Amino acid sequence: MNVTLHIGIDDTDSPNGGCTTYIAALAVETLVKRFNAEFIDYPNLIRLNPNVPWKTRGNGAVCIRIRVKEDKLKELKEEIVNLVRENADLNHPKTSPAVAFCHSEVPPLITKFAKKAIQGLVSVEEAEKIAIDEGIDVIRIKGNRGTIGALAAVGETLIGDHTYELITYRKPENIGSPRKIDVDSVRLMNRLTYPLTFNNIDPQTGRVLLTPHGPDPILYGVRGETPYVVRKARELIKVYEDIERWVIFRTNQGTDAHLKKLENPLEVKPYHPVVIRGVVCRAPITISGGHVILTIKSEGITLNCAAYEPTGNFRKVIRDLLPGDEVEVYGGVRDYIPPTINLEKILILKLVPRVTKVNPRCQYCGKRMKSMGVGKGFKCINCGIRNFTLNKEEVELPRNIKLGLYIPPPRAQRHLTKPYTRYGIERELKEFIRPAKDFWGLQV
Repeated sequence: MNVTLHIGIDDTDSPNGGCTTYIAALAVETLVKRFNAEFIDYPNLIRLNPNVPWKTRGNGAVCIRIRVKEDKLKELKEEIVNLVRENADLNHPKTSPAVAFCHSEVPPLITKFAKKAIQGLVSVEEAEKIAIDEGIDVIRIKGNRGTIGALAAVGETLIGDHTYELITYRKPENIGSPRKIDVDSVRLMNRLTYPLTFNNIDPQTGRVLLTPHGPDPILYGVRGETPYVVRKARELIKVYEDIERWVIFRTNQGTDAHLKKLENPLEVKPYHPVVIRGVVCRAPITISGGHVILTIKSEGITLNCAAYEPTGNFRKVIRDLLPGDEVEVYGGVRDYIPPTINLEKILILKLVPRVTKVNPRCQYCGKRMKSMGVGKGFKCINCGIRNFTLNKEEVELPRNIKLGLYIPPPRAQRHLTKPYTRYGIERELKEFIRPAKDFWGLQV
């Protein structure tokens, strides 16, 4: 008899290398070839709260959802655990690999736990308790923090907005060397598939964004709206090194899944991603390093918001805000006093008039008069007439910004940040998406 199994994996990589999605790619091959598993969904790549202080890199976990013969479960679980143990970076002090096995439909409490792990903070103790209460079998390979991500990956079923990412992996002997990818082919791919693929190239700098830079096994990853468009993108990209394998993941990347709208500013807590409205209460300032600090007031509470130097021209938008402007800010909260929100985007809701004072006009010739000093009145240079009763006039100047949404350039966006191109095309699901047979492959 075939049974359903959800396999969550997390916390296998480190700044020194490794990759949880690569272990998932290895697991896919094993599950297909050794266990003849039936995939009920694309492998899921789940990005958790990007602000947690103990993350390694992108704070991503994976889940593989399959149906398999019941008498193969014991062997299969042992095989997956050994695969994780052999490929995780167990030498780094921050890694804490774990594998979670859910043998039934995903319990609602696990789904609720996943949302909390994406939008806030959860403790290891909470994760362990819910795993026991819901009958989730968790294998901790080293430490216990990986329990959180492994459970959350099982619980985030992506029944809602989602995207896809096709990730290609390098041969082991090439890891650590410069990635050999044809930049012109990436630009061509972007022209032919955009906006159905996104964040391939930074428009301000021309920099290619789909290749990582660390010593991990990923060669490149293409994000898009459908599995078909990311597969087409792979056909268009030329590389000058062997690709070991590739896999298409369904994911919450590019969905803003982490952002939680708050009405009460007292709920703004360190390490949480938030959305909150407020009124600009003082002129933005630029500090050392080119970072711009915006201060808003929400329900009488003062909050700082920071647009850092890597956000590029986005900082100009922040600098152009004036006291009295109404905004909605999006971002992760830093543990500062007062709380500081790292801006991921900003929605400008209302702009106050930009007013300046100018010298009055001559009543005879209409030209602007010249001030003769404090209390000494004004003189028309053209007519020679002086007037001691006129005052400076207020005039409204054009604003350099307009109402609407502003997002930093792709090079400064988080994995979860929804880009402009995705607004209005969000999708909802009622069930998993059975993958096409060619959702993965071995290239050499």
